[in-house]
Amino acid sequence: MTEKLTIVVPVYNEDVSLETLLPLLLKFTAENNFKLIIVNDGSTDGSDSVIDGFRNKGVFNYIKHKKNRGYGAALKSGIEMADTEYVVSFDADGQHNLDDVLKLLSRITESDADLVIGSRVDDNGRKSVKKFGKFIIRKLSKILIQNEIQDLNAGMKMMRTKLAQRYIKICPDTFAFSDVITLVFISEKNVVHEEPVQVLQRKNGKSKITLNTAFETVLEIINISVLFNPLRVFLPLTVFFLVLGAGWSLKIVLEGRGVSVGGSLLIVLGILCFLIGLVAEQLSFIKKRLM
Repeated sequence: MTEKLTIVVPVYNEDVSLETLLPLLLKFTAENNFKLIIVNDGSTDGSDSVIDGFRNKGVFNYIKHKKNRGYGAALKSGIEMADTEYVVSFDADGQHNLDDVLKLLSRITESDADLVIGSRVDDNGRKSVKKFGKFIIRKLSKILIQNEIQDLNAGMKMMRTKLAQRYIKICPDTFAFSDVITLVFISEKNVVHEEPVQVLQRKNGKSKITLNTAFETVLEIINISVLFNPLRVFLPLTVFFLVLGAGWSLKIVLEGRGVSVGGSLLIVLGILCFLIGLVAEQLSFIKKRLM
């Protein structure tokens, strides 16, 4: 039987979690005839030794980055190596349930989807700051790239490998990878679904996600929006500056005080935004054809 799925596990300083997770992963992949790729993203703890200790206990491919490149970079390395029909990302922190991999595989095959997101149904363990950040990111993504995804940055995503290998070229190396890869699938008019999955409590280590992660994600969402639909960003700016400039100028002209320098500047800014948007639209078309 030919392998249908590859599980990619990015690892960064998760030696304690790996001791428990790896035996389960090796047993699970062997029973289901799945492939396993573990990517050590420059861990500075004992993760490398733990992984080496399981070399003779199961079959898996191992990629080791000499330096920490980022969560997205680790996933890219694993996805590039995958040669099965589907590939799924699976975090090494012990918060994912292996049974949910089968749920996602069933959903993607039955619905003939291109991406199925393991949507986390229980966020009770999350800090309020993280919930707020997730809320802002979700709302911004809906404004810039229309979508109905509830858990944009979920760590477990099952994708058609060929599409994933094509799209990762424009995805960031940071934690924003999870959000951006989803938005790329949506922007390219692929079929994207969500499937509820269980979230387990982290038993060891601590989350690598920080406030800076959220800021980087916001910037990447804006970048990807400009790439795929630049006028959705530049047209509102054009209208804003033109309306503000016209209103400012009209008031001064009606008062008989000549032409408003500030109003004229705002109108020029509006025209510039429109022209930049047109150029960005052409560059977007060329970029997408090269993907």
